[in-house]
Amino acid sequence: MRSFLKSIIYCALIFSSIHSQAQLVSDMDDESKLYAETKQVNQFFRRFNGEEDEKGDRYYPKDRQYRDPKLRQKYISILFDSQNRGIKSELKQEFISSVTEKTTAQTLDFHGGNWFSEVHTTFSYEGKDVPVVLFMKLESESQGYKWGIFKVYAEVFRDYIKKDTSRHDKFLHPLSHELDFMNLRKALGENKSNVSQFTANDYKPDYLTLFLYEIKKGNLKFKTIQNVKFHFFQLNGWYFELSEFNRPGYNTGWLMSNLVKVANKDKDLLEKYIYYEDK
Repeated sequence: MRSFLKSIIYCALIFSSIHSQAQLVSDMDDESKLYAETKQVNQFFRRFNGEEDEKGDRYYPKDRQYRDPKLRQKYISILFDSQNRGIKSELKQEFISSVTEKTTAQTLDFHGGNWFSEVHTTFSYEGKDVPVVLFMKLESESQGYKWGIFKVYAEVFRDYIKKDTSRHDKFLHPLSHELDFMNLRKALGENKSNVSQFTANDYKPDYLTLFLYEIKKGNLKFKTIQNVKFHFFQLNGWYFELSEFNRPGYNTGWLMSNLVKVANKDKDLLEKYIYYEDK
């Protein structure tokens, strides 16, 4: 009898162990889905906002869990690049609390502006491969939206459009108009290296115009894209960078790779840095 009871207890323990392991595996499967499926930028938006479940099924405004604060906290905490030690855990927590708490809650709007892409490309120019950075933003067009290039940075063009900030010892005399600006012949014909000294004080170099000109002339030819990332200024008081990570494990896909608490007055400085305008 004792032997029989012992067998029953043993079987029960085995069943309990198997059930527990199965539950653990099931939980891990759900977690792996939660981590592994942020494969699209659109999905990053939905996860950040709490607009889908761990299987990728959508939540809508009528659903109880739509933009639920606890759900959002769960999602946002795993939308960071966990291998980036530069983003302190305290800053992450402050950010998560700031965008999910009822009184300060903020969500991302795909068509809301204040976010843009940075596309690193390779072009062929004068027989050499050169890097070119394209900055693109989403904007309305007729019945829909489109991506448009609004800035370019190319080191190869830097010397061509760099404004001469040295002391201006070459200039057009204020009475040049009385000579029908005939001194332009010398200013523009003989002083090619100093030609930017003759521009107005508020002149700003424009890489995009030169970029388009060289493509139209056939001198600049597209070869490939190296990588893409996105910059977000959409959340009041914060800036974050979104990058794609293709690696083994759960922490992969589109993840926040940088996070900065930034005041509105400092946004211009940060944007200038991103656009390489501080060089």
